[in-house]
Amino acid sequence: MTSGTTPGLARFNTSADSEAVAALHEVCSSSAWGSKILARRPYTTAEALFLASDAATAELTAEDLAEAMAGHPPIGRPKAGDPTSSREQSGMAGASEELRAEMLELNLAYQEKFGHVFLICATGRTGEQMRDAARERIAHSPEEERETVRTELGRINRIRLARLVEEENTA
Repeated sequence: MTSGTTPGLARFNTSADSEAVAALHEVCSSSAWGSKILARRPYTTAEALFLASDAATAELTAEDLAEAMAGHPPIGRPKAGDPTSSREQSGMAGASEELRAEMLELNLAYQEKFGHVFLICATGRTGEQMRDAARERIAHSPEEERETVRTELGRINRIRLARLVEEENTA
């Protein structure tokens, strides 16, 4: 990731608030997170933006985390027409029917236990790695899992912010 000012970072810093809010919502659907990031503009470097994201993620309440998770589709079922979730979940793209069925069962059991989608930074992970993480995490207490979710959300937000600030244009 680039740590200096990029054309994408300059564009983000100078875009109208409404455009920046829309871009931030694509990164993370927590309005509290987006408001905190927006309020700290301009950012001198991408790293400063990432650090602000980390701080904003650390400050999210349980309700804010729920709002953020609501914007993420279940693993193995990316949103139709959403290139971001499809790209991030590409590790499931070639998964066997057996693995897909197991992931569906794990997603449902996880959601029943914790009341929200299984959130994991899927970028670069295989379907098997995501399945294994779901198996492990379903044994967590709600408190342990909330902090794991916060960590995973922070990773996702950093990856998505990097894409945002490194893009040459938004067209």
